[in-house]
Amino acid sequence: MDATTARLHELLKALIRAVGMLHHALPGEPVTLSQVFALHELDLGRPLSQQELAERLGLEKSSISRMAADMERKGLLVRERDPANRRFYRLALTDRGRAYHARAGALFRERMAPLIDAMTAAERAALVKGLTGLVRVMHEHDARSS
Repeated sequence: MDATTARLHELLKALIRAVGMLHHALPGEPVTLSQVFALHELDLGRPLSQQELAERLGLEKSSISRMAADMERKGLLVRERDPANRRFYRLALTDRGRAYHARAGALFRERMAPLIDAMTAAERAALVKGLTGLVRVMHEHDARSS
C-alpha cells in the first residue's frame, strides 16, 4: 500500500468513527450507525421490504432482520407482513423513528456546517470531487464483483 492509499485509509476510518459517534449525542436509546442509515432510507418514502433495505444498505438480509427486530423493540419502526406476499415483511418508521431521524439529521448538519464553512472554497470543491470519485469507483467495483 503506497503512502497516499494508507493516508486515505486512515482518514476514512477517522471520518466513519466521527460520524458514527454523532448518534451517541442524541438523548434516548442509542442506535448503531447502520440503524441511522436505515432510518434515513425508511424516511424517504414508502415502506420497504427487508430485502430492499438490505440492498440499499449493502447488508445481508439476516443482518437486516436482526437490526429491524432491534429497531422495532426500540419503537423506531414497525414490521408488518406484506399483504401481497405474507412471507415478507414491510418496514415502516414510527413517529418516534421519524423524530429520531430528524434529530439525528439536524445534529449532523449542526456539527458539520461549521466544519465545512471553515474550509476554503477550493478545499470544499476538492472534497466533493474526491468523494464523488471514490463513491463512483466503489459502486463500479461492487457491480463488477457481483
